[in-house]
Amino acid sequence: MKQASIGSNHNFQPCQIVCLEHENGRLYAEVVQVVTSRQVCWVRPLMLALLPVEASLGTGNLPMPQESAIYDLRMGSDLLWPISLFRPALDTEVIPLLTMLDTCDSQTAQTQLNWFVRQVWQANQSDFQSKI
Repeated sequence: MKQASIGSNHNFQPCQIVCLEHENGRLYAEVVQVVTSRQVCWVRPLMLALLPVEASLGTGNLPMPQESAIYDLRMGSDLLWPISLFRPALDTEVIPLLTMLDTCDSQTAQTQLNWFVRQVWQANQSDFQSKI
């Protein structure tokens, strides 16, 4: 289930904040570079916001949070992903989240990012076939 808007219509610029939405999660990242010939975007994750979902809707091995959770990913690894999965992030959505961002255990944040990346990849495999 692809919930990201069609990013190929956007001309992302370095330092721009973008968002990748999937199910109950939003990955916010800073654009490092866009490789237009391959339609991929090199991004540096900033934070992962997970919204609460009912237990019956949860997927994967990790439990879904009962309340909103924001994970600090600024010390994590960069990603090289298809542009089509991203949309521009609005200042009005990012700034409030940044103010709530709390430095958490980096291992927990990395585990949540790995889980989210796996979920997005499984739901959008066709976007990865010829891109990466």
